Amino acid sequence: MISADIVDLSSDDEEGPDLKAIKLEPKVDRAVMLLKEHEKKVIIKHEKLNTESGCQQFDGNRCSNVLSAGHSCSSILDQVLSPADDSGLTSPSPLCPAPVCRQFWKAGNYDDGVASKATVQSSKGYLHVHPMFLHSNATSHKWTFGAIAELLDNAVDEIHNGATFVKVDKILNARDGNPALLIQDDGGGMNPEAMRKCMSFGFSDKKSKSAIGKYGNGFKTSTMRLGADVIVFSRHVNNRVSTQSIGLLSYTFLTRSGYNRIVVPMVDYEYNISSGKLEILHGREHFASNLSILLQWSPYSTEAELLKQFDDIGSHGTKVIIYNLWYNGDQNMELDFDTDPEDICIGGHTKKIDALSARKAVNEQHIANRLQYSLREYLSVLYLRISENFKIVLRGRVIQHHNLADDLKFIEYILYKPQTAGCVEGMVVTTIGFLKEAPHVDIHGFNVYHKNRLIMPFWRVVSYSDGRARGVVGVLEANFIEPTHNKQDFERTSLFQKLETRLKEMTREYWDYHCGLIGYQVKKHIQVSATSAMPSNITVPAGIENSHKSTQCFPVPVGKIGSHGRSEQSIPKSQGKSREGVCMKRKADALVEDGQSVHTIQPKDQQAMILLEQNKKLRTQCSEYEKREEELNLKVTRLRSDIQEVELQISRLLDELKLFEAVKVEGIV
Repeated sequence: MISADIVDLSSDDEEGPDLKAIKLEPKVDRAVMLLKEHEKKVIIKHEKLNTESGCQQFDGNRCSNVLSAGHSCSSILDQVLSPADDSGLTSPSPLCPAPVCRQFWKAGNYDDGVASKATVQSSKGYLHVHPMFLHSNATSHKWTFGAIAELLDNAVDEIHNGATFVKVDKILNARDGNPALLIQDDGGGMNPEAMRKCMSFGFSDKKSKSAIGKYGNGFKTSTMRLGADVIVFSRHVNNRVSTQSIGLLSYTFLTRSGYNRIVVPMVDYEYNISSGKLEILHGREHFASNLSILLQWSPYSTEAELLKQFDDIGSHGTKVIIYNLWYNGDQNMELDFDTDPEDICIGGHTKKIDALSARKAVNEQHIANRLQYSLREYLSVLYLRISENFKIVLRGRVIQHHNLADDLKFIEYILYKPQTAGCVEGMVVTTIGFLKEAPHVDIHGFNVYHKNRLIMPFWRVVSYSDGRARGVVGVLEANFIEPTHNKQDFERTSLFQKLETRLKEMTREYWDYHCGLIGYQVKKHIQVSATSAMPSNITVPAGIENSHKSTQCFPVPVGKIGSHGRSEQSIPKSQGKSREGVCMKRKADALVEDGQSVHTIQPKDQQAMILLEQNKKLRTQCSEYEKREEELNLKVTRLRSDIQEVELQISRLLDELKLFEAVKVEGIV
């Protein structure tokens, strides 16, 4: 198994000057003080440090066992480092050099001989992960917004740890003034060990079934896809022990320094409550070596500037800053921060709607197209459900959650239970209907979510040239199939193929029986009988026969046994005018298209009336459920309000108690 090197340089054998509390004086450059004091020691003892406890190498066969047991790798794996390339670690520089190449899709090509420095073995015979892997690993993200979504998933997974927001914003690189991307949340944060797992490959301790993250690779692929370098600040509190860690994953540093393996400099602090000061973890000499790399290659040139980044994190949380952002093939930054001051767009993809015809403008303005280049639109539909206590804030403005099902009319809910070898593998309810803009839009497809996360937006299971799909859109959450690592597609398993086949059938069936409702010509009539004349998605009650002809504007289906042994149920929802209402009301009205008229027929037979009665009961039940849901939400809101009042009263009582004790002490004195 391939491994990654972590620069942790942890030892407690050297003493150094104390570091002060979290807020340092801006004029004091403590990093320079430490470097001047230890520079000679680090150079003289360099070989010894590397041999004994230098840059840690995470070996897949050994470290994974240690981490799974809950122990740190700092004392076990520090012996496997090859000391060949560690020169110059303490050389401060006033500038942070740019990457080898600023275009992402060319940054993996080495024409300057950098790759020639790579070696395939270390002094101990262990394989290393070459820095080029950071780039090749990130190419799994073809879409920059997909990479940003990976980082937001980490924040959403922190909701169970108390996270209430994730912030996405543009900031300026403090060193060169170029734009950088900020992603910050107030989740539980990471302690030093968790930070090392985050920076390593393949480690994931997310055990919750609802967690989006799974493979332990998303942070590396997403950050390296957005920019050449990323610095992470995280503060964590556990059992009244507060730690804060800083880690740097720098493609620029590794390639320009000629490293043949991935090293990640990290520094860790622990806040001493009694003294009110920060204490260095893992040894001061090693701390100084790692700090020197951070100050040379990060956006911050002093330790005080580094520590200042924790000021707005609070008691716990994580801040990710991605800088040296990639350029596209036109030598423009891939992320466009200027077109809309409240949005982040993909450079060069925005279109001038005013220059388009009215028909094309309707399509281009639809969210199905806007989410391709507008991060605000994409994030509004990224999660099927979002907690009302959690906010996604993009460039200072909260993202308004958008439920794509609200954009539909003539809605149906269809239950699908895929089966393999006679066993039900999962269950999914698909919401399907026509877009409200139909028939004036060319958009169709299914929005497929997995564990609340949008994987495939407007997936066209039916060819675009097939007119039987125009305007038909569906929404479903398919947890029984597995997404790919980049969470922009699904693994092509047999279950996925079955789902795709069923969605194709669903699209065409829905179109065939509903196209007349939005003005399309109904081209064929269906013979309705108790055996074969009924539409395929309608169950005929036993003992009822019917032989009259009907158009495709048919009463709403209530149940179905699919042609492939699938058990399904279709539940109607009233949207404006219900379908049966349209059929009943338009006795002689015509739906006109291309100069031809198609008349709907009022269902007068006994079977149709029974179906209508069943549908009426189902709608009544849905209304009762919605009313019950509103009542429960109101109760939850009231309970939360009561809890806040109680917390406020407790806070006041504690303040009064402190005041009373202070007065009591003063009186005794």
